[in-house]
Amino acid sequence: MANKIRVTVWNEFVHEREDEAVKKVYPRGIHEAIADFLGKDGSLSVRTATLDQAENGLPPEVLDSTDVMIWWGHMAHDRVSDEVAGRVQARVLEGMGFIALHSAHFCKPFKRLMGTNCSLVWREADERERLWVIERGHPIAAGLGEHFELPMEEMYGERFDVPAPDATVFISWFEGGNVFRSGCAWERGAGRVFYFRPGHESYPTYYDANVQRIIANAVAWAAPRVMLPGAAGCPNELVALERIEAKLGAKR
Repeated sequence: MANKIRVTVWNEFVHEREDEAVKKVYPRGIHEAIADFLGKDGSLSVRTATLDQAENGLPPEVLDSTDVMIWWGHMAHDRVSDEVAGRVQARVLEGMGFIALHSAHFCKPFKRLMGTNCSLVWREADERERLWVIERGHPIAAGLGEHFELPMEEMYGERFDVPAPDATVFISWFEGGNVFRSGCAWERGAGRVFYFRPGHESYPTYYDANVQRIIANAVAWAAPRVMLPGAAGCPNELVALERIEAKLGAKR
């Protein structure tokens, strides 16, 4: 069998330990819930990492052996070190896939990759969310119908301050009337980035079959096509491909 796609599911893992209501929904953490369904796919090798581990769970050896990173964060974005955030950004530019879920729109690696504020408007009111598939032919939408619904979710609304996506795969409508670009894809360097909106910690969103399908599809789409170590740098090309003729009066 071909080499498996190596997936690291990162989660700050704070809500699930501090909020009993969240712990009831995700008793082992959101990262383990995601790892559980991805782990059923024989083409994937899945592990988890959390904020409180050494180097925020992402030392160089972990990143160097990750093909696709899934990131969930909310209340502890500032506790991710700038060094680790820069390390993740560099790895994406080299070819690693990066999937930002829900409140990860405000995490340091995503904001670095977007280069914008990544702000939005939000409301927590147990609203119904309808996700429209507007790019039916995109690989991340494979196996879905024209739309699906989540009975309760936190509302995110426009304007979402991100660069224009290379592809907007999903748009959400909420019961209160707001809309949101809820599935956006970009290429950054040699890597691919996907932002997927659903997944508030107090709702069982990651047990939904459509949500699970989308995340699995996104992993396959974001998997590296090429890895270019050092692509995030700016190397000095000391050796010329052709002979350079000396120019009269040129500075040497």
